[in-house]
Amino acid sequence: MLIHSDTDALRSLLARDHVANVFVESLVIQYRSAVPAFPGAVILGCFDDAGSLAAACWVGSNVVPIESTAAQARLFGRWIVDHWQPHASIFGPAEPTLALVQVLRGSGIEPQEVRANQPLMSITGPPRVAPDPQLQLSESSQFNEVLLAAAAMFEEEVGYSPFLGGEANYRRRVAWLIGHGYSFSHNEAGGEVIFKADVGALTAHATQIQGVWMNPRYRGRGLSAAYMAAVVVLAQQHAPITSLYVNDYNTRARVAYERVGFEQVGTFATALF
Repeated sequence: MLIHSDTDALRSLLARDHVANVFVESLVIQYRSAVPAFPGAVILGCFDDAGSLAAACWVGSNVVPIESTAAQARLFGRWIVDHWQPHASIFGPAEPTLALVQVLRGSGIEPQEVRANQPLMSITGPPRVAPDPQLQLSESSQFNEVLLAAAAMFEEEVGYSPFLGGEANYRRRVAWLIGHGYSFSHNEAGGEVIFKADVGALTAHATQIQGVWMNPRYRGRGLSAAYMAAVVVLAQQHAPITSLYVNDYNTRARVAYERVGFEQVGTFATALF
């Protein structure tokens, strides 16, 4: 496990790929340490023969390999098996993520679902299509509507309600996103959300967009690209690179992202537990 004195080495490791590592890098920046502030969370390290940090792995409610080869990920996987506790997911670059999953499966720990091919996409500079100006920062007065949309998105994505893990925690998460200006939405006059997206992770270099959701009544109208262009404009107020990862089978979303100007820069994988 990494200790406080490993923080600079971890920062250098994360800086190798600001897009792929934005989730963990945002947490390390926030807490200024290689020792997570979350109860039960740790960051594992793999060191080379010279004693330099060669790879790492965030282990908390989620597991995220950092600049790891498949061989290094298997070492992390064995530690996770030996210290097993329930995790919501494993996600990150596909090769080490799938290697981790292989180790867990070999020990009888089977994920509910594995998404082995998730294009990691990013855009720098202005979007290629005109942004929809109706997409704005969500306001606290819209909390209930945004919460319902966020829960609907989550259930569509993973197959169960986010409230099963504790409604209070999920409500706090949505309120935190709105309060920090990281939730974007366009609502009908009556309040119901038409489209929403969130900044899920943020550094000075990059944002990672999560929670993208279009109200089913508005799907198929060709609205997504303009909304996503607006997401890029809003996100770039925080950092120059806007990124996201998407399921390979979600062809409509991928086409919309490509129209906006997103390009694939890597491949992620996710295992859901």
